Amino acid sequence: MKLDRRLVLSGAAAAFAAPIAAAPLLIARPARADAKRQSLVDACLATGRKVLTGKDYPDAAKIMVDAKGVLIIPELVQGGFIVGAAGGRGVLVGRTSPNNWSYPAFYGMGSGSVGLQIGAKVSEIVFIIRTEKGLNALLDHKFKFGAEAGVTLVAVGIGLEGASTAAGGADIVAFASSAGLFAGVSIEGSYLDADSEWNALYYGQGATAKELIRERKFTNPGAEPLRQFLATW
Repeated sequence: MKLDRRLVLSGAAAAFAAPIAAAPLLIARPARADAKRQSLVDACLATGRKVLTGKDYPDAAKIMVDAKGVLIIPELVQGGFIVGAAGGRGVLVGRTSPNNWSYPAFYGMGSGSVGLQIGAKVSEIVFIIRTEKGLNALLDHKFKFGAEAGVTLVAVGIGLEGASTAAGGADIVAFASSAGLFAGVSIEGSYLDADSEWNALYYGQGATAKELIRERKFTNPGAEPLRQFLATW
């Protein structure tokens, strides 16, 4: 993903300048504030609250109880006509035990060619990862829908049974606020991929999705509200 060179260089400099935290295995975040990435984290919190506690998504809160992780994209926008690109950014947060959620790792979602209607978009989408298989597929490499883990899409106001007869066994369930983007269209071919540059800018050099989700080596207090919200499950 294309980033302003000055942002990358300043983020790297801040990372080297930041003091090392006293706690073992924790690396301090960049010294300066990072408004752009913090804004995305805050937007993910707002979307998480809407989807996971809203009446329009009757099954979301239920399956969060045993979820291994959640990936939130506050805005996914179509970029083409009929056959075009879609894209958006969000964060992945993993859980290893009850109330023990990781700091969020930045991810991007995109697609080379999905049959969409002109002007259609999904303004908010939440992926609830129900299995270790699903979480590992997201962490190990670029995740392509339909290739490694079963994904079921649930549009606003529709329960799992209405979405798919196979929804109960899905590795990942996606709750979307708009039926327009994916209505009648398969999401196979779309992908999710960790954004290493954004992770480094928000946490410091060397921050990767695996180290954030599995190793818990990086922290940023700006993400505490999101973690505290998820800790209610």
